[in-house]
Amino acid sequence: MSEESQIDMEPQDTVGAVEAENEEYAGAFPELAAKYKAGEELSDDELDQIADVALTVVRNILAQFDAENAPIDEYEGDEGELILDVTAPDLAVLIGRHGRTLESLQTMVSLIVSRQLGFRYPVVIDIEGYKSRRNEKVATMARSAAARAIRQHTSVKLPPMSAYERRLVHIALRDNDAVDTHSEGVDPERRVVITLVS
Repeated sequence: MSEESQIDMEPQDTVGAVEAENEEYAGAFPELAAKYKAGEELSDDELDQIADVALTVVRNILAQFDAENAPIDEYEGDEGELILDVTAPDLAVLIGRHGRTLESLQTMVSLIVSRQLGFRYPVVIDIEGYKSRRNEKVATMARSAAARAIRQHTSVKLPPMSAYERRLVHIALRDNDAVDTHSEGVDPERRVVITLVS
């Protein structure tokens, strides 16, 4: 995989998220931060502390929409991230057009949680399973485009995507030895290009 692909695969959504990852925050959990940064495995109790911080942040935001008591499903994602899926049916406003508002919400929650914890732990916010459905759609699109690139012996450019969705494409195709992925262009027109491995 090219160096550019690996850059896109980093869990970053915006410049602010990158700053959160690179800055040192004091945080309320210095021992937990030191353990996480050292690469040590976290206990269930420590993971619960992280989830509690993230849930509090999300509930405080939901309170602005009179939805602080909305059910939130909590589970671990395929890449080890904490996923919080708000299942209130009246919060489409938090998804926005093409998920743009949800991306902003994701960035805001990540920054606040990072500041409170003292380190950046991957937390994904979803509303009514929107991201889950979109993730599957992006992965299916990536696999289909890779098959087309192989079949037609050509490069295939995907539509412009957010950094998060470009990362999903790289992940979906990382085990496909016949193709390579890299990103081209400048946001918001940045897109993944699938090429054949020579």
